[in-house]
Amino acid sequence: MATSELYLIRHGLAGTWGTYSRDEERPLTGEGQHKTRLVAQRLKDLGLQFDLILTSPLIRAQQTATILKAVGLSPQMETTPLLAPEGAIAPWLDWFEQWREGNPSPNPRKLALVGHQPNLSHWAEMLVWGTSSGSILLKKAGVIGLFLPEAGNLLSNCQIFWLTPPKLLL
Repeated sequence: MATSELYLIRHGLAGTWGTYSRDEERPLTGEGQHKTRLVAQRLKDLGLQFDLILTSPLIRAQQTATILKAVGLSPQMETTPLLAPEGAIAPWLDWFEQWREGNPSPNPRKLALVGHQPNLSHWAEMLVWGTSSGSILLKKAGVIGLFLPEAGNLLSNCQIFWLTPPKLLL
């Protein structure tokens, strides 16, 4: 089994908090859509291709994931409550193990998670160091890339290879 790559992608710039009756309804702004498309195209130009884009059910994350898919970064996109702001890493770890076992490949697997801050930053810290201290900040439409071990526990066994704010991809 080859080493997998995990890309944690924060949703793009969204409507102002408090201006919608429910936070889940906040969409990407026009600027957020534009910048997210530019970031997505740059990722495509860099040769990235995901086996799957997994996204939070919140509209701004789904819109971000749809843009990633539309530029050709993945043929598949799935929505999961595991990536909602209240999502915890433990259920996602269980999901990942089932996904990895159900999708064996001699090539490295590449998975994109589209979600929210601070979850994605905390998850990255947990996967790399086994604990979260709030040291990593993922900007809107930013990307964290992690190498995942071939087998075994992911917590504190991953390597960070990419931490990019969107301005470096525009």
